[in-house]
Amino acid sequence: MVRQSILDAVKKVCEAPEKPEFNETVELAINLKDIDLSVQSNRIDTEIILPKGRGKPVKVGIFASKEMVEKVSGVADVIITQEKLSELITNKKMMKKLASEVSFFLADVNMMPTIGRSLGGILGPRGKMPKPIPPTVDPVPIIKNLKQSVRARTRDKMTFHIPVGTRSMPVEDIAENVEEVINRLAGRLPRSEGNIKSIYIKTTMGRSVPISLS
Repeated sequence: MVRQSILDAVKKVCEAPEKPEFNETVELAINLKDIDLSVQSNRIDTEIILPKGRGKPVKVGIFASKEMVEKVSGVADVIITQEKLSELITNKKMMKKLASEVSFFLADVNMMPTIGRSLGGILGPRGKMPKPIPPTVDPVPIIKNLKQSVRARTRDKMTFHIPVGTRSMPVEDIAENVEEVINRLAGRLPRSEGNIKSIYIKTTMGRSVPISLS
């Protein structure tokens, strides 16, 4: 059940009279407390499936072997074959552009050593290193889930941002997404919601509204 405080905050930001001509992203700004993020194990880096989706297309790319290409055709937005991988390795500018356009990457597990060695410097800092897919695993359900997902990633910062939908979505749907994100984050923190100092919600161009967790 969605907390009333979440629903009220979503209504405030989404029902504000100022509306730009584009479909604004709705995002959370989350501030943590009492946790040492210089310790790698305390950091959050996880994917969260939003129950009501992102409200806009999310691109998923896959570094695919010949056997995998046929499985993911029509499902993955970008398919990078072994030949294309070789091209990207020699054209880092092209790889950087691709990394900015694609939200999530997967990869045939056998291609991971080459990807890590040659493209890790581009993908790693962006949080875009591919998730390895063994030959026995069907990548299609994983791709479909990623199209509904967001990445929560703190690195060493106590404040981080997570998109939870778009302004065109029903406020109830956005509120459900927010509740899911908070619950998932609380489950990853040592003191649950006790490690969350504050949460604000805003649209791309709008003002921030606090969400009460009490």
